[in-house]
Amino acid sequence: MSQAVQNYDVFQAIADPTRREVLRLLSQKEMPISKITAHFPMTRTAIAKHLHVLSEAKLVYGRKEGREKIYQLNPEPLEEVQHWLSYYEKFWNNKLSMLKYLVEKEEKKE
Repeated sequence: MSQAVQNYDVFQAIADPTRREVLRLLSQKEMPISKITAHFPMTRTAIAKHLHVLSEAKLVYGRKEGREKIYQLNPEPLEEVQHWLSYYEKFWNNKLSMLKYLVEKEEKKE
């Protein structure tokens, strides 16, 4: 029985809080898996699985350096998320504008 290869997109990759924290760590500096693992209460194998998902989504790249693999953030795929979220910003902006209007209206009454 052959197992199908799972391809992850950026939305699946960032859906997990651990993976989001890995991205945050890698946004500060590149790291080997041992340093990444030190930030989490889980095994190296579990972190390796998270890094695999992030790699499939092209959010991180790893390069060999001696016996270690050094991971670095690739933020470009996050543009897709930003683009998707920008559509919904108008709803937030509208709600904030309405709130401001109501607050100012109340202040004028007083």
